[in-house]
Amino acid sequence: MSNMISKFKVSNGKSFLLKDFDSGYADGFEKEDAKEVLAGLIEQTFDLQTELYAANKYALLIIFQAMDAAGKDSAIAHTLSGLNPQGCQVYSFKQPSTEDYEHDFLWRHYKALPERGRIGIHNRSHYENVLITRVHPELLLNERLPGIDSVKDAEGRFWANRYESIRVFENHLTSNGTVIIKFFLHVSKDEQKERFLKRIDDPKKNWKFSAADIEERKRWDDYMSAYEKAIKETATKASPWYVVPADKKWFTRIAISSIILETLKDLKLKYPVLAKEEKEKLDESKKLLEKE
Repeated sequence: MSNMISKFKVSNGKSFLLKDFDSGYADGFEKEDAKEVLAGLIEQTFDLQTELYAANKYALLIIFQAMDAAGKDSAIAHTLSGLNPQGCQVYSFKQPSTEDYEHDFLWRHYKALPERGRIGIHNRSHYENVLITRVHPELLLNERLPGIDSVKDAEGRFWANRYESIRVFENHLTSNGTVIIKFFLHVSKDEQKERFLKRIDDPKKNWKFSAADIEERKRWDDYMSAYEKAIKETATKASPWYVVPADKKWFTRIAISSIILETLKDLKLKYPVLAKEEKEKLDESKKLLEKE
């Protein structure tokens, strides 16, 4: 599994090119075996989640970014379904509110960070501020930023500063015990088309589709360029990106679960060891209970 994970990991974005990653890759796995493999991965992750909570030293922040229909929601549902919900929190970020716009672009994301011992999942994240705003820079005007009075004001220096803000933000988090996993679910344009058609043809999935999805699809190349630039600028050793193949949902789930599991293993978590005095109190409590 570790070799597979290394194929998707980007910890230095200098030479990153999205075209080097195959959205249909499956590492030799077969769909028929996916359910059993995934169940085994989730079972191991459950044990480590308990240790994460007990140790109360680290928090785990898992970020999901992707184009529409790439499978973010189903990936979150399947890969985290076997974990203890008391130790997880999921935030799905939509369009910023009026209150959000009264603060800097990281504010609402900072508020949603997981506490130590917990796993936080961000369905979309602070990266929307260098993705959708990069494709639709007119949205920046809602932020009422100094010096940004028109779209033309958002030039190279502005974006360089925004990427730097994200790097500093994530470095601060990792330095203080929040482990970050950033997933880009890499779906092909052809696969997105097939999934859109299924949503239109299936009445139970009609609610998932919007005519706006087609308009955004027309900007596919712009979005791919924005994703490539964002990953290139913000992939670091402490806060890497994982470009996960998303054309085969069953494999996407295996890859995501494997990466989460290996990340938790790398923390070398241990249950807290009681001090001698506390251990003596524990032994005394046991004796009292046994006498009842």
